[in-house]
Amino acid sequence: MEEHADVRVPVLVVGGSLVGLSTSLFLSRHGIRHLLVEKHAGTSVHPRGRGINARTMELFRTAGAEPAIRKEASALEANQGILQTQALIGGEHKWLIKAVDPGGALRRFSPTGWCLCSQNNIEPLLAAQSRAQGADVRFSTELMSFEQDATGVNALVKNRDTGEHLTVRADFLIGADGPRSPVRESLGIPQSGSGELFHNVSIVFRSERLAGLLGDLRFIVCYLMKPGADGALLPVDNEAQWVFHAPWHPETGETLEDFTDERCVAHIRGAIGVPDLDVEVGGKAPWHAAERIAEQYRAGRVFLVGDAAHEMCPTGAFGSNTGIQDAHNLAWKLAAVLGGSAGPGLLDTYEAERLPVALATAARASARSAEHSHPGYVPPPTMGGGPGSGVLTTAMGYCYPSGAVVGGDPSRPVIPEEMRLKGDVGTRAPHMWLTRAGERISTLDLYERSFVLLSGAGTPWREAATQVAREMGAHLDAYAIGSAPEADLVPADDSDWAEVHALPADGAVLVRPDGFVAWRSEGAAADPQGALTDALTRLLRRS
Repeated sequence: MEEHADVRVPVLVVGGSLVGLSTSLFLSRHGIRHLLVEKHAGTSVHPRGRGINARTMELFRTAGAEPAIRKEASALEANQGILQTQALIGGEHKWLIKAVDPGGALRRFSPTGWCLCSQNNIEPLLAAQSRAQGADVRFSTELMSFEQDATGVNALVKNRDTGEHLTVRADFLIGADGPRSPVRESLGIPQSGSGELFHNVSIVFRSERLAGLLGDLRFIVCYLMKPGADGALLPVDNEAQWVFHAPWHPETGETLEDFTDERCVAHIRGAIGVPDLDVEVGGKAPWHAAERIAEQYRAGRVFLVGDAAHEMCPTGAFGSNTGIQDAHNLAWKLAAVLGGSAGPGLLDTYEAERLPVALATAARASARSAEHSHPGYVPPPTMGGGPGSGVLTTAMGYCYPSGAVVGGDPSRPVIPEEMRLKGDVGTRAPHMWLTRAGERISTLDLYERSFVLLSGAGTPWREAATQVAREMGAHLDAYAIGSAPEADLVPADDSDWAEVHALPADGAVLVRPDGFVAWRSEGAAADPQGALTDALTRLLRRS
């Protein structure tokens, strides 16, 4: 089949939902030719998976997608907090979270922030941007089978509209095909975790009066706790479009057919507290909250990302964000290996880094659902009490104690109790504002397609990095920071780059394409070129 394949690509992506399309975008940014196949006829038509955390928005920022996403998300720009009440109208309101970023603390850590943008809005944007950069994205195309050998993957795909079958030869395959992943099942990869936690039916409905009844009240989600009429209400446009998540109990024999339009209307009216509220049901879709983590993220030349690799409770929107960050981690490593600058061993670090993050994040997501008394969720009695790491620390403060890093601390927890982004090896590099040729940028804007070495102006690090990049053929950019004429970057707001990175003035920090600190020198080196060469050789698995 290899000799006669209809399509030959370096990477085949299976699954074209939010994580699969993000994978495609990130591969496109690295110039990696690929084919994405998705069995459904198009992108999502149901408003779901809408919480995009600040770390994910950082990734979309560097990929050039943030402006379009912000524009699409403008209708919910003012919505903040998580509300809980017995009845929305006439009930006593309790804010579980009043604001996502109280006091604007996020500004210290990031050049951007979280936003609400549903999958049905963001997925077409991602598909369009990927295609504009050369991606081959095919909907109504289903993976039928695949097999791998020592040099690649042979796959058979089917056009569901025409019935035509095509053979695909790829160097690597990425399974982004959801929680019931046929790719994962074909590989026989087991899962661990608590399994299914609860079930909901998501009801899209239209109500012209509801916005007037709410007045200026704006929330991300409202948990409605009235017995027999519990659920979660989510605004879609703050005007007439809404979503209601109603608990569903298939374990008692309840079926989807039991959720008739009449039942849904009565349930929503009871939950909101207005018996004659205008409610027009537009659609219904089941969803299942679960905690399952694949025990392997890689089998040979096949990788898992997103829900194919992990399922999490929806509270905190950790699942989709973790999946997008999986894709970003994998994309630069595939680019390095396919481009010849890294050895194949670099790909082993994908699982080593992302699997521990998923385990820790899934536990935090389940704990948060318990803290918030998510409708339909009855936490196990063995679940520990007390708050854990906050949403921001979980989303952005996680680290890679081992993997594609040199000098990391293996004893460091994957998710710390408190945020620390000070340039430690294995953590997301710190944000600070800089001026480059008169343009205000963040340090994070420097990290996407290459390794980056930051050092002070007047030190030998920049010149050493230039020599290393030339001799190793590595993608390495170097910037000298300071106010001296020879500086490439000038700190803004009187900040000190070395202080921000917890380094002496003659030190240096090496940052990976995904923005994580790969290595650092705590001061001057007797042989800076040799030190950098050694670090990159180890990081890229070239020895």
